[in-house]
Amino acid sequence: MKNNNTKSSNITAISNPLKNINPNVAGVDIGAGSIYICAPISSEKLEVREFLTVTADLKAAAKWLKTCKVTSVAMESTGSYWIPTFEIFEEAGLEVVLANAYHLKAVPGRKTDVKDCQWIQHLHSLGLLRGSFRPKKDAVEFRAYVRQRSKLIELLSMQAQLMNKALIQMNIRLDRVLSDITGVSGFAIIRAIVAGERDPKKLALHRNYRCSKTTEEVILALEGNFRSEHIFALKQALESHDFLKNQISECEQEIKKHLDIWNAEQEKQNAVKSPADTDNKVNIVQAEQTQKTKKLSKNAYDFNADELITNACGVDLTKVPGIDTSTAIKIISEIGRDVSAWGTAKQFASWMGLCPGNKISGGRILSGRIVPTKNRVKQAFLMAASTLHHSTSALGAFYRRMRSRLGAPKAVTATAHKLATIVYNMLKNGSEFYEIGQEAYEKRYEKRTIANLKANAAKFGYVVVKAEQKSVA
Repeated sequence: MKNNNTKSSNITAISNPLKNINPNVAGVDIGAGSIYICAPISSEKLEVREFLTVTADLKAAAKWLKTCKVTSVAMESTGSYWIPTFEIFEEAGLEVVLANAYHLKAVPGRKTDVKDCQWIQHLHSLGLLRGSFRPKKDAVEFRAYVRQRSKLIELLSMQAQLMNKALIQMNIRLDRVLSDITGVSGFAIIRAIVAGERDPKKLALHRNYRCSKTTEEVILALEGNFRSEHIFALKQALESHDFLKNQISECEQEIKKHLDIWNAEQEKQNAVKSPADTDNKVNIVQAEQTQKTKKLSKNAYDFNADELITNACGVDLTKVPGIDTSTAIKIISEIGRDVSAWGTAKQFASWMGLCPGNKISGGRILSGRIVPTKNRVKQAFLMAASTLHHSTSALGAFYRRMRSRLGAPKAVTATAHKLATIVYNMLKNGSEFYEIGQEAYEKRYEKRTIANLKANAAKFGYVVVKAEQKSVA
């Protein structure tokens, strides 16, 4: 097998009027079948080598970089091809900087693999590349399981749609008499149809007593045209649905294992700090958990995820309006429990793309639109913010005020920014969230508005006086 191919053993370093602050660095251009690495072999010469993307070649590349006394490697994040290279280089003890492809736009005359890796190495040596955020190893593993569960749930909903499609083709309108065909009544009827039952009266006996529709209405909806091809499609969709449910259950067990490990680590840290305070805090958290009466969604975790994620983080993120247990787990899986990678809450919000744009030229604002990103944490906060329309919390009042002034899309973004700031401060400082309520928020807003009116009126020599309310006889 081809191990490596030296493209040039005598490449002069790029003429550089700027100062090299990172001399012992390498640049990597990653492709599907091979990677090109540019590394310094001396203070004045660079060497470019090509390696295959098989594991043996990647380990050989890491060994070569170590012989070149390279301490840091920069690579471009393209697709998912960078992941094996990143992990193998990181395990070899090299610092790996994952540069955003957006920051490495094409430069004229540098569109070959050899020149690309040279350009990346040149920028990295000048200290002009910022690494993308990547959580710690344990958080990366946890994130993989949570993402896998999300994908399985999407496939699960697809199978539910296929079941409903097969029923409609048979003119069985369960969707008209049941709020959810994948509920208790729906599954009981579907399994009976797959088992061979065709009598609508016998099928209606599987109707749950809590169903709002009468037995007669259900019987009418179950009179269908039972063609064999539609029964076959219903059977396969049902089997796929059951299979995916088992897959989700296995995935949740892995998620629970990681949460248990984090809980054990958190308990050790708390025991070293203050055993008495820890016991009181745990008892308070557990007491609050028993008092919570939250409506569980259909895709909720089968285990006590609320308590586990709270103990693992040290704070209860589900106290924040709009953030349920699934959202909290999704956020923690993407960023980890340590938010020290971002110095401030503003930097955290900017990383997600929740801050206004700053395109300014000639002193004039050209655009204030947010940067479009596919950040999963951002999507989680946006989804949480969109659920606060009817909330009686302070965040719900803020969302409605922003919506009346800016419209729904911008209101959701502004509320998501607030949610991100709250979660960041909770994780960084270990502080709990306290809800002040809609009424207190409205009073604060009124007080702040009046103070601004008085300040603006005073600039022009006016005084704001509250109008007297006349009593009605």
